Amino acid sequence: MSSTGKAFDRSIVEGPIRGAVWKLAWPTMLQNIIGGLQGIVDHAMVGNYVGYVGNAAIGVSWQIFLVVIVFISSLFTGMGVLVARFTGANEPDKVNRTVYQAFLTAVMLVAFVLAPIGWVFSPVLLELVNATAEVQAEALPYLRTMFVFSFGMLLFFMFSGALRSAGDAQTPMRLGIAMTLLNIGLNVILIRGLGPIPAFGTLGAAMGTVIAGGVVSAYALVSLFGGRWVVAFHRNMEWKPDWNIIRELFRFGLPTGIQGVAMNIGGVLLLAFIGSLATSAQAQAAYVVSYTQLFSFITWTSVGIMGATAAVAGQNLGAGKPDRTAKSVNVAAGFGLSLAAVIGLTFLLIPDHLLGIFGMNDPVVQGLAVELLRYLAVSGLFITVALAYTGGLQGTGDTKSPMYISIVSQMIIPLGMCWTIQTFSTLDPHEIWMAIVLGHFARMLLSMVAFRRGHWSEIRVDIGGAESA
Repeated sequence: MSSTGKAFDRSIVEGPIRGAVWKLAWPTMLQNIIGGLQGIVDHAMVGNYVGYVGNAAIGVSWQIFLVVIVFISSLFTGMGVLVARFTGANEPDKVNRTVYQAFLTAVMLVAFVLAPIGWVFSPVLLELVNATAEVQAEALPYLRTMFVFSFGMLLFFMFSGALRSAGDAQTPMRLGIAMTLLNIGLNVILIRGLGPIPAFGTLGAAMGTVIAGGVVSAYALVSLFGGRWVVAFHRNMEWKPDWNIIRELFRFGLPTGIQGVAMNIGGVLLLAFIGSLATSAQAQAAYVVSYTQLFSFITWTSVGIMGATAAVAGQNLGAGKPDRTAKSVNVAAGFGLSLAAVIGLTFLLIPDHLLGIFGMNDPVVQGLAVELLRYLAVSGLFITVALAYTGGLQGTGDTKSPMYISIVSQMIIPLGMCWTIQTFSTLDPHEIWMAIVLGHFARMLLSMVAFRRGHWSEIRVDIGGAESA
């Protein structure tokens, strides 16, 4: 089974490190930023046409949705480890086999795990986060739509991760831009209505997201079978599991799934603490806009840095160049710090203008949101460095260390602080904001220590046949 795709870009393992990191980082960051615009459009339109209740509904729905979906997406992290390693070793057949098996496994997980579990348990999960009755009324149809029809969006994430790990970050960027533009167009129509199409409000935001994901993923699947990209599928590939590959996918991916579930359960429980405040609906709306939307400008770029670091680190380790792997992580952290500092300054200098985009006119909501942005301007510096080192760890196959680090930094520290204050005193919003900052600082510190221990250089992968270093 030979490759008919394009040749790998060897400059990632042979050229200057800064250029290699930046080559993969800038398209991924741009893709994340433009992709994130769909969330901003969702919140801005829902905020203006439905109100802050709609903002809160989308926010709590996404937090719940991520708890389940991140477990399935962990499969793609395992795929990325293998693809980067095999790309660095210049083994295209193994790259293609790995991505194809990840695709088949994702189909089964979505059909038999995500959709049925999500539909049945959505009402229970909304109760868990202490969402008010009016928020639940808006959130339930949104959440069920995302659970049942998000298969296209998941495939987009998978194909993007595979191409990026193989050294092509520009194709996922182009696909991401196309999906975002389609999503925004659909949301403008479906949220507010147009002609004979009724206004679906909050539900319209979910409909636009799943339709756009389905269209773009269908195009990507055709392109993979057509041999147009650096990763390629073939019509003679068998529809049966390769247990050697699937074992390795879960070996590296499962810790990331546990990590993601832990982080998002932490987020859900944090929302529960916010929901227990005297101004719960206003605080949840402030949290959704300031943290899940505006702070995303930092996380989007930082996740782009993380993805680029994982690919460069994994490829260079696969090529037998661990020194270049270590250097790439330090370079990536420097890029991330510069970008986070610039974005953080906007949080401090023009918070009212940023919040005005979302129709935040309620004085209580606006005051809480401005306060949170001040904390997040500092927290962004910590999280971007943490994610750069996380990328280095995960890209080389050390997915267990980030799992343990996330449990400590995203659950034990912030939730423990909130529980302690609530038990012995009165929990105020600014104390929850401080808990977020302390969690991000701990994640940065622990990630740096874990990477510099160097255990990642000893990790091996094996899908049958020759073992890759």
